[in-house]
Amino acid sequence: MTRIRLLTLIAVVLALGATGCAGGSGDDESVPSSAVAVVAGKEVPKSQFDDLVAQAKASYKSQKRPFPKVGTTEFNAVKNQALQFLVQREQFEQKAGELDVEVTDADVDKRLARLKKQYFAGNQKRYLDQLKQQGLTEQQVKRDVRAQLVQEGIYNKVTKDVKVTDVDIAAYYAKNQQQYKTPESRDVRHILVKGKVQADKLYGRLKGGENFEKLAKQFSQDPGSKAQGGKLTITRGQTVPPFDKTAFKLAKNTLSQPVKTQYGYHLIEPLSAVKGAKTTPLKAVKATISQQLVNTKKSERMTKWVEESRKEFAKETRYQVGFTPPPTVTTGTTGTTATTG
Repeated sequence: MTRIRLLTLIAVVLALGATGCAGGSGDDESVPSSAVAVVAGKEVPKSQFDDLVAQAKASYKSQKRPFPKVGTTEFNAVKNQALQFLVQREQFEQKAGELDVEVTDADVDKRLARLKKQYFAGNQKRYLDQLKQQGLTEQQVKRDVRAQLVQEGIYNKVTKDVKVTDVDIAAYYAKNQQQYKTPESRDVRHILVKGKVQADKLYGRLKGGENFEKLAKQFSQDPGSKAQGGKLTITRGQTVPPFDKTAFKLAKNTLSQPVKTQYGYHLIEPLSAVKGAKTTPLKAVKATISQQLVNTKKSERMTKWVEESRKEFAKETRYQVGFTPPPTVTTGTTGTTATTG
């Protein structure tokens, strides 16, 4: 990946899909022309809105898609998503102060240096060339990096005391027992051909002592095992019923008669004994379940916080004439607006 665009149209869509519109008091002629909105007394510059729309246009162009025409439903969607992204970003910036989340210029420079190393191997020229190609300035990128760090800081503050208990973990394990079961398995080899006549001929040659691997590579029509001389490992219920039944019923190293399935005719030979079904013990997956549950609870906690903040700012958010977004139903999902990077 060689892209440094941190606020693409996709990011905007995800952010708004997670939290719904930020709400507000409607068109307000007191909002200065240099701003698209005012959030609790802080202006959201129109220049930043224009930057986002320009990035959306660049994204469409890179995908060879025509950018929506002004006035269309599609254009209004892009416009509203960009606007609400910026409004929410300003809300986060203000809430960061309440939560004692501080992001310094040094923090931004450190993260940007990490991104340059990750995506451009630390090559400044490649980085600048990419910015030029996407019509971005380093100031825009630093602003976006700062916003991400603010979001991460808020996320960490809001979710810092989220924990799960051993009881929670055990309950999840018991409820999702099937996830931790491994069905019976067996190593087999087979040759697949289309017709019964050819299958009978190959059966005779194999019974006559010819090399199975050689014949599989020469005649088998199964692309998944042909190159391996017909060898594969199957689990109970993985293959079509006639194949599955024969493969698990035969004794080890016993060649089957041709077995008809929807794919053709198979000659099957088990290479190992049936390996019994297993259940992974709780202790082996406890840490994984714990992390999964913690992540889920953090996501839920962050969703609740974002929704509460949205309501809190609703009456303190005013929009430039022509920019008030339409009402949007909040989805109740989360994870996109304030991730931990």
